[in-house]
Amino acid sequence: MQSNLTVFIVDDDPSVRDALGLLLGVRGYRTAMFASGEDFLKTWQRDWAGCLLIDIRMSGIDGLALQAKLTALGCLIPVIIVSGHADVSLARAAFKANASDFLEKPLDDVKLIAAIDEAFAREHQQRGDLQKRARSAGLLRELTPREREVMRLVVQGRHNREIGPALGISVRTVEVHKARLMSKLGVDNVADLVRISMLDEE
Repeated sequence: MQSNLTVFIVDDDPSVRDALGLLLGVRGYRTAMFASGEDFLKTWQRDWAGCLLIDIRMSGIDGLALQAKLTALGCLIPVIIVSGHADVSLARAAFKANASDFLEKPLDDVKLIAAIDEAFAREHQQRGDLQKRARSAGLLRELTPREREVMRLVVQGRHNREIGPALGISVRTVEVHKARLMSKLGVDNVADLVRISMLDEE
């Protein structure tokens, strides 16, 4: 368990919030409680990390609507939907909206902890991927205009002997630019170069 991650509990039943807070607190999880989806939306900050435990049936914004609003806001925190009813269509809707898990009440402690730990792992992976993308985007900005031109043609599958005439430079100069840009980007094969270059298209 990572200490910088929080379980955000969104449930309009105070007894459920208290019980979950106690259960998770004694196991060393950091928790934050919200009595409604509206409360969470008003308070949410982009740098929050952990997982969301959302009751599906709440007055005001229900669990699925809150999940949809958070997705639209670009919130990356994995969502665990909790329901008092074994409803296949609700579970399907939750998973379709990228829920990490769907749990039925009364909650099984073992399943709940497993779902939270899995959501934390997913959160960690997502954050790592974002940091990697940000690093790659930063490296792309360091390329010279000529290196960008060479990269664009390399990822199109063009050979050095074709790139040279296309850019009006010698094949040897193409090789130098290609070696430099791959060194700057920290890649040693064309597949990785293609992956990084795609960030330019987003």
